[in-house]
Amino acid sequence: MSIVLYWHPMSSATPIACALTELGVPHERVKIDIRTGEQRRPEYLALNPNGKVPTLTVDGAPMFEALAIHLWLGHRFGVERGLWPAGGTPEALQALSWCTWSYVTYGALVGRLHVATQGEAVWRNTAQAEAVLRQLSELLALLDARLAQQPWMLGAHYSLVDLVVGSVVGYSQYLGAPVNAHPHVQAWLARVQARPAMQIEA
Repeated sequence: MSIVLYWHPMSSATPIACALTELGVPHERVKIDIRTGEQRRPEYLALNPNGKVPTLTVDGAPMFEALAIHLWLGHRFGVERGLWPAGGTPEALQALSWCTWSYVTYGALVGRLHVATQGEAVWRNTAQAEAVLRQLSELLALLDARLAQQPWMLGAHYSLVDLVVGSVVGYSQYLGAPVNAHPHVQAWLARVQARPAMQIEA
């Protein structure tokens, strides 16, 4: 199987690179320079019509959207490596739920926080940012309650769910989300980020 990751360092593609490393999956990495617009070239748009990273090709067939790639990697490689729950188990249902929660429920607010604090000047809005931060804190409280009961997202052992959720929460912390106000989340995130596979270089 030939796997190619089209990515750019310090982007939404980085967690995919980390996941591939964590799983020990042989792959090629092709850097797409999003600063110079390589993601909008016709040959890249033929792989990913969104013109964004990441894109993953499997024997030449492309897939895009980071969450979809994470879930495919979990099912395809994670189960046999003990990093993703087997299908049909309660843990598998939780894995799908929390990964989607991180990218959709929590991630939507992270996107709004980015626009309100880092976007173009016309869209920056302090009041909006403060409202989003309050909503993020409420969601972090849900995550904190779960992690108060167990060290990792699915229980006693680390899994790719920790990498997926941790990547989104970690980016939100960079934007100013109140992660440090939730001690179990803070301690868990530090453990996730300390894993060797998370130390991806450019």
